[in-house]
Amino acid sequence: MSIDTERPADTAAAVEEVEIRGHIIDSLILPKVLDLITSLGGSFRIKQIAIGQARSDPSYALVEVQADSDGRLAEILRQIGDHGAVPTVFQDCHLVPADMDAAFPEGFYSSTNQRTEVRLAGRWIEVTDQEMDCGVTVAADRTSARCLPMTDVRRGDLLVVGHAGVRVFPQERTTQRHLFEFMGSSVSTEKPKGIAIREIAGELARTRAAGGRTLLVGGPAIVHTGSAGHICQMIRDGYIDLLFAGNALATHDIEQSLFGTSLGVHMSQGTAAEAGHEHHLRAINRIRRAGGIASAVERGVLTSGIMYECVRNRVDFLLAGSIRDDGPLPEVITDVLEAQRQMRERIRDVTFALMIATALHSIAVGNLLPAWVKVVCVDINPSTVIKLGDRGSFQTVGLVTDVEPFLRALVQELQAIEQA
Repeated sequence: MSIDTERPADTAAAVEEVEIRGHIIDSLILPKVLDLITSLGGSFRIKQIAIGQARSDPSYALVEVQADSDGRLAEILRQIGDHGAVPTVFQDCHLVPADMDAAFPEGFYSSTNQRTEVRLAGRWIEVTDQEMDCGVTVAADRTSARCLPMTDVRRGDLLVVGHAGVRVFPQERTTQRHLFEFMGSSVSTEKPKGIAIREIAGELARTRAAGGRTLLVGGPAIVHTGSAGHICQMIRDGYIDLLFAGNALATHDIEQSLFGTSLGVHMSQGTAAEAGHEHHLRAINRIRRAGGIASAVERGVLTSGIMYECVRNRVDFLLAGSIRDDGPLPEVITDVLEAQRQMRERIRDVTFALMIATALHSIAVGNLLPAWVKVVCVDINPSTVIKLGDRGSFQTVGLVTDVEPFLRALVQELQAIEQA
């Protein structure tokens, strides 16, 4: 259906037509665009609209955007462009060479985590390595483009400046009823957790069956709450392909393996061990003397736990350090920019991310993931999930619950799927 809503033009100093395509009705993209136009001081006319008849059919809208000045119009177009509104008068993106290392030219295009294309020599080119809060650099032959972190800029790199010649494709709501529809509301402690855990287990199973890769981002509470065994089971069963954590998770996991304690507390009894406060440091020292985690496994020093299972089952892991770390373990990357670079390299083929009990690492990794990677965040603190969404990882669905009951139930659901 096509509806022409054109009316007599209002008096406006600056006018531009934009097109919006896709599932713009059920994904609420069109209302967001129209609301942004008016909230930024502009006005609009829907000149043409074609609404898809079935849920799978795309829709189309041609919208005239009006503003009282070129500057205001430019700001409106900049913001609605992040929701997929593209000017009908196409022009190539504007490129400026970087004039120094580790800094963008003024007015650079700041990327989102959504699929993006830039126009070069009249052709739309997909931007690779999609990530929020980066710039976009174009190859010297102008046939490819990719997101580029600020610290990786080198003098002479061609950077996209402004929003002209850039179009964004917002992630559209899926039409399938699964976790990312069921859990798509605001964060709450009152969501039915049994159904949610069953859906998460199904997503893990589907990812494994499809040859995808699941990333676990874990915090030390996994060990402190006695949940390490559940993670070990998931690793052995092939549901985890990559682990991101800090020094703490690995240290206390190894402490539990070597001394039966976590933070100096006996895991089997819940009582403090004599001189238990030293155990984490003694664990680190023993691994350092063995030459690292993998070497400790090979030499029989480390015989159980999450890190042991990662080594034995060839699950890649990355440990990113912080200023508060003791030791740290030999594998811990203490240069945060280097840790960030290595994370970028390893997440490129990740299709599902499960973030458990770690605010710092969850938010950090969420900033690196493109919008089409499904993310589930599980934490006892609702603010962790809320912060992920607030910082742009809007694809995150959250479950507010304690770690051990969640992981115990998750393993049970995975085993039920295996036996079905």
